[in-house]
Amino acid sequence: MEKTVFALVGGAWRAEFFLRIARELPDRFQVCGVVTRSEASGRTLEAAWGVPTYRTVEDLLETCRPSFVVVSVPWQAAPLVTKDLVARGIPVLSETPPAPDLNGLVELWSLVSGGARIQVAEQYQFQPLHAARLAWIQSGRLGTVHEAFLSTCHGYHAMSLMRRVLGVGFANATIRADRWVSPIVAGPGRDGDPVAEAIQDSARVLARLDFGGKVGVYDFSDDQYFSWIRSLGFVARGDRGEIREETLRFLKDFRTPVVLELKRQQTGANGNLEGHHLRGILAGDDWIYTNPLAPGRLSDDEIAVGTCLDKMARYVQTGTEFSSFADAAQDHYLSLMIEKAWRTGETVVTETQPWAKPSR
Repeated sequence: MEKTVFALVGGAWRAEFFLRIARELPDRFQVCGVVTRSEASGRTLEAAWGVPTYRTVEDLLETCRPSFVVVSVPWQAAPLVTKDLVARGIPVLSETPPAPDLNGLVELWSLVSGGARIQVAEQYQFQPLHAARLAWIQSGRLGTVHEAFLSTCHGYHAMSLMRRVLGVGFANATIRADRWVSPIVAGPGRDGDPVAEAIQDSARVLARLDFGGKVGVYDFSDDQYFSWIRSLGFVARGDRGEIREETLRFLKDFRTPVVLELKRQQTGANGNLEGHHLRGILAGDDWIYTNPLAPGRLSDDEIAVGTCLDKMARYVQTGTEFSSFADAAQDHYLSLMIEKAWRTGETVVTETQPWAKPSR
């Protein structure tokens, strides 16, 4: 397999996911350079990851010839960096979201519709458990899915999953939403475990999106990604079955119900000597998901991000999209409309945007 050589603009917490994946799978990925704004941050990255750093994209491209560049910078800066790379003819894999607001999305869409090569690292569809669930839905064994309840990730990530679970494409939605704050004992975060007990505010958003006969419910609080006491939730209901968390219920025929569990197959436990990695996920005797990055020692989210890198390399070579700008723009647009609904207390009806395609 040919090694994928890419570069990074940005060196913060999220950018380190890409660096970890490349370090864990050196035969498949190589970071040829990272653009950071300061010498100090550059020296820190060079010492930690053994990659060359540059202060500008121009400096990077003088010595580095990446297949594509990952843009992993703050929201406000992302469109500017993306436009610069597009002007230089460089394919872009943008972190989510590709622009902070609707005007920014529309402006970038004009570049995409003009031929700019931009994909978005919307990784949740490729997280192993979600990928297994989506594969089961796409197999048709739930029939037509009309209801989804998602309490697994925030904003645009959740909208990406919801649209795929319900199969609504770019259909418009009627949205009602509410937000409230309640106290919670602080748990771990990006910097590690808590060092003392503390009470913090937990902001929760609950939204109902009606896509015209198909309904999605979004329920998420800020602390769920790390919290030890706030669980994640997933339900998809079709006319022939449902998925609830990791339990599959469906009908073999109208008189024969079947119940299966999604089972992770993990190596390296209980004396297994194959190394420590996820092999895949089984539903009964069906390998519904196999890890494309095995035997890398990666978390589920790193597997998902690595899958984006793999698919981006294929996109550059073949033009086959995997997480299009149009999809990412629609996801963020819906997220913005949920925020508008809870801020105003009004029912919001979305409008067809320039990137919209016929509903899938």
